[in-house]
Amino acid sequence: MSLFVSQYNWRYNSLVFWALCGRYVLGHEAMRRMGTANVLIAGMRGLGVEIAKNVILSGVKSVTVQDEGLAEWMDFSSQFFLLASHLGQNRALSSLSQLSALNPHVHVSAHTGPLKETLLQQFQVVVLTDSSLDDQQRFGTFCHSNGIKLIVADTKGLCGQLFCDFGEEFEVLDTDGETPASAMIDDITKADPGVVTCIEQRHGFVDGSTVSLSEVCGMTKLNSYGPVDIKVLGPDSFSICDTSSFSEYKKGGVATEVKKSKILQFKPLDEALVDPELLVMTDYGKMTKHQTLHLAFQALHGFVKRVGRLPKPRSQSDAELLVAMVTELNKVSHLDQLDEDVVQSLSFTACGDLAPVNAFIGGLAAQEEAMFYLSGKLSIGLCWWIFIPCLSALTTALLSLLQRGSRYDGQTAVFGSGFQERLGEQKYFLVGAGAIGCELLKNFALIGLGAGEGGHITVTDMDSIERSNLNRQFLFRSQDIGVREKQKSEVAAQAVRVMNPNMNITAHQNRLDPDSEQVYGHTFFMGLDGVAAALDNVEARVYLDGRCVQHQRPMLEGGTLGSKGHTLVVVPHLTESYGPAKTGSQNAIPLCTLKNFPHRIEHTLRLHEGPLGERSRSNDAYAIVPCRDAAGFLERTLGRGEAEALEVLECVWGGVGRQRPQGWEDCVGWARRQWETLYNNNIAQLLHCFPSDQLTSSGLPFWSGAKRCPHPLTFDPSNTTHMDYVVAAANLYGQIYGIVGTRDSSAIRSILETVHIPAFTPKSTIKIHLTDKEMEEERESGHLDTGRLEELQKKLSSPPVNSAALQMHPIDFEKDDDNNFHIDYIVAASNLRAENYDIPTADRHKSKLIAGRIIPAIATTTAAVAGLMCVELYKLVQGHRKISSYRSSYINLAVQYCVLSEPLGPQRFTVSDRSAHTPTVKRIEQKQRKEQRKVCSKKRELSGPHLQFASDVMPGLLGSMEQ
Repeated sequence: MSLFVSQYNWRYNSLVFWALCGRYVLGHEAMRRMGTANVLIAGMRGLGVEIAKNVILSGVKSVTVQDEGLAEWMDFSSQFFLLASHLGQNRALSSLSQLSALNPHVHVSAHTGPLKETLLQQFQVVVLTDSSLDDQQRFGTFCHSNGIKLIVADTKGLCGQLFCDFGEEFEVLDTDGETPASAMIDDITKADPGVVTCIEQRHGFVDGSTVSLSEVCGMTKLNSYGPVDIKVLGPDSFSICDTSSFSEYKKGGVATEVKKSKILQFKPLDEALVDPELLVMTDYGKMTKHQTLHLAFQALHGFVKRVGRLPKPRSQSDAELLVAMVTELNKVSHLDQLDEDVVQSLSFTACGDLAPVNAFIGGLAAQEEAMFYLSGKLSIGLCWWIFIPCLSALTTALLSLLQRGSRYDGQTAVFGSGFQERLGEQKYFLVGAGAIGCELLKNFALIGLGAGEGGHITVTDMDSIERSNLNRQFLFRSQDIGVREKQKSEVAAQAVRVMNPNMNITAHQNRLDPDSEQVYGHTFFMGLDGVAAALDNVEARVYLDGRCVQHQRPMLEGGTLGSKGHTLVVVPHLTESYGPAKTGSQNAIPLCTLKNFPHRIEHTLRLHEGPLGERSRSNDAYAIVPCRDAAGFLERTLGRGEAEALEVLECVWGGVGRQRPQGWEDCVGWARRQWETLYNNNIAQLLHCFPSDQLTSSGLPFWSGAKRCPHPLTFDPSNTTHMDYVVAAANLYGQIYGIVGTRDSSAIRSILETVHIPAFTPKSTIKIHLTDKEMEEERESGHLDTGRLEELQKKLSSPPVNSAALQMHPIDFEKDDDNNFHIDYIVAASNLRAENYDIPTADRHKSKLIAGRIIPAIATTTAAVAGLMCVELYKLVQGHRKISSYRSSYINLAVQYCVLSEPLGPQRFTVSDRSAHTPTVKRIEQKQRKEQRKVCSKKRELSGPHLQFASDVMPGLLGSMEQ
């Protein structure tokens, strides 16, 4: 069998379409490099299959999995692609079909023979798992001398290790993996060196950063000067080159960070074994444990070589032998202190194989090879030795360790069969079946959570499966996309039932909020042993946390953002809870900035995300009411307040009145007039209120700093962006009314020749708000057109004659369908507005990322986070009552950052001279519910993933906020 198939010429465009979020994290060039790499992963036990899964999802050219061993019950505690029918069969071959199904653009093959140097020569990256120290040293020397990148990963019970060798000189193109910082310029001095002052309070640069300058007016030589090193002078200023001979600075300009490459030097494994400086700490409260583990893992290999097996579970004699071997090794290493308890715990658990530990180490290992070496994009910093001790999850009680030939043998070797029964009896609630949710469910199935008598898992997720999910939500496949009855929760539940047929799991499609409390009420929560949160927004986390506090149930929480991740364990009366939502966000963009004073492409994109779906539904509500209840509809609408009623009734009248389109030509005409309103008339009105030479009360230019002076656009049918807007807007408008459109630009141009564009004259009576506070004050003042409200009530007091014909069709935003005009519309609308304000435009890729509120996620980070969450789950089920036993984690797989720390204790207050926890659970819950309802009732002006194109787009399809 060919180890990798060169005849498969996978197209690059198809590859990056599959690995959508990987592209958002790494970029096009990095994804291209990954698509040419061939990887060998040796060992297909739990750790090997975890690494293979993550690498395949990332989108390399080929992956070859190697294993000579046969599947046995001990493997089932962490090898999630093995079935009972695979017992006695080769592990690599048994896993092949499932691994191949993860990503059709990666060729996956199996090798069942031994590892040899001639095999290794065919790969750019070699990963060794479940290997002896002799093999590691032999192949490490060979790989180092032949330019092959080597990763050694291993787990033994509750401990894991990771080593990387990428050669003598390895160039990293991006040392931190962060998006390049940028800042708008307010002033540049003529001096040596010149001093740049930024508009933003914090520019985000550091000493030694290199920036390029663009869009500078006056001192234009800087635009072509090239990258320049800077020295930070303050949070809003930095110095650059000598500008004393340049012309005077006038206005504008953007400083953008230029990434620098870096050369890293790696030592071969033989040298790294005796170099303590290469040891990376992950838990700074356990430095001695890390140093001891470094020797203990070496001694463990010696133990296997001498005895022919790993130490037996809880064998005191084996532990004493391992301690003696570590002590002997320390005569060379000269550690000041050996932690013999760590060596003993490693010996007691070394023959165990735990899914959560494999998930974490497997995530880090895959990040190293896929995201670091293959892309050249990130510098993880964990490039040499890293050890993860999770020994605090080990109870000190004497446990029953009977091996019963079951799928949990690898776990009972660590915790015992009694603890396994407790895991099976657990009742847990998982909220979210996305990236982290899939990984958690996989771990739940492997460890047997809720899989015993009386145990149960309830999972809820209201979303369906999208194509962009497939690169990190590994329980889903291409055939699950677009099938309405295949919701995430149900498909995920079915997938883990295959992994563990004993799983007791129920899938729901409910949103977790106050409206679902009839399902998830007091009885439901009191019947749980714990909750796991795999959510993608703060509001839902806060609400779930409040419910857990109210019912005194523990909560596991985790989140990711690209290569960054965190975990939190909340134990009632022992640790700090997630806490209430912050009242404001530093990243919130003022609405007045979005509407009238944008200065970044993010502003123009987010303005065009405004939801109008509720308006369409309001129109439907009016259209379908019986004749006798038209007055009732008006009464209910007026009961929502006059301001909101006016807005709703305007929408309804727009949908059932004269403005309702009768055919495709009307849709094109509407789109053309919308273009004129948004990109010409509105800008002309803004400049009428604030002319280009306007001065502030202090005599300074009004249009300066973050306020870019706009200019109106003139429609040009030969301009691609102009026509893109009309085509997309007209088609979306037609869809709302059930009118079939077309992409035929020539036919649309013919219709445009007949469209009448009304003349526009700016009005002096229109007030444009400068701040959100002004907008809020006017709204609260109650000034509104009551005459118009009465007029609309009169017009709508009689029901429609043919209500069915007047119904409209709200369109839910779908970012992954390139044929539905949604992204077409947003890209064109945003770039036209950017052109109004001379803001650099964004391509479709960047626009989709921002407008779709896509949180860059990669399989490696989600696997690592879910693994750490389940390590804490072990402790919860064991009932640990010391806060020192638990760990919160903060990881950034792109830099040297992987820290486990003790969580904070609960907030305490003094009440009547007595120390107490947070005053009353009821009060906390009431406050959090109040905040939640405020969030739910607030108009979804910038709702992101649930963006809805809507109904009455009379003021403007997604652009009505400009009116």
